[in-house]
Amino acid sequence: MTVNISNHEYPGIWDKTYYYKLSDYPNLTHWELKQLILFFEYEKKHGRKTEIICENKDIIQAINNAFANPELYLSTKKPDIITSCSANKICNHKGCLTDYLCHGTSIESAKLILKCGKLLSTVKVKNKTAEELAKDEGDPPDYFEYIMMSWGNCIAGDSLVMERMLGRFPSEHEFNVICKPGVRFYFEYESIENHKNYANDGYHPAKIKDEIILSDYLHCCIIPEHEKMEFENIISSNLINKVFYIKNDCKDIWDWTAKVYDFVLSLKRRKSIG
Repeated sequence: MTVNISNHEYPGIWDKTYYYKLSDYPNLTHWELKQLILFFEYEKKHGRKTEIICENKDIIQAINNAFANPELYLSTKKPDIITSCSANKICNHKGCLTDYLCHGTSIESAKLILKCGKLLSTVKVKNKTAEELAKDEGDPPDYFEYIMMSWGNCIAGDSLVMERMLGRFPSEHEFNVICKPGVRFYFEYESIENHKNYANDGYHPAKIKDEIILSDYLHCCIIPEHEKMEFENIISSNLINKVFYIKNDCKDIWDWTAKVYDFVLSLKRRKSIG
């Protein structure tokens, strides 16, 4: 795996290259250095070599210093907001908010999840080995052993739902015109961080190996209101008070994402008042 550090438009992993974007290029925060350390540790744990490509010598020096003294960075607390993604220019919140983590999925997959009461890794869902899935889809085997999380106000889950619907990555125009969101499962960050199968690979905000039992960890589940009839009779009694239906009267995927996240925050306020 190669880590390419430059003033990229947005972060992401494509074709075995991690395009690492800084919030204030060429300056690195302690949080960004922590994520790089965790990324290298995770890749090493899974038998993969990693190298850094960067033309800025000051950045390389800062990273080398961090790698030589990881204890100075690994205790860094997450910031309340992360601004390294260029989508934040469009995002209503102007950054990734970090109180909650989210796993987004399609309507049909969400039905299966709520019926069984668990979020499952791809290995568990498809009942195949990680090696078989890696051969079929091209990603490293360990990728299929985990349930991936994004930040709570990120469009990643709905973007993936749209990508699978279209058979390709949606354009910005399609994000505006075609807003057909899936279902979002929300979790408190600290709750997931304390899960026995928690992992931080330095790329995803968090991921959990094998499964998450919803009754133990779910903060809330958000379903588009027009899908309500599809779900009412399949949700177990121990989850029904954590499932909410929200009307999609939004102009685009960013507007929908902000509306949902603001609703999730309002649940916390209601709980504290109650």
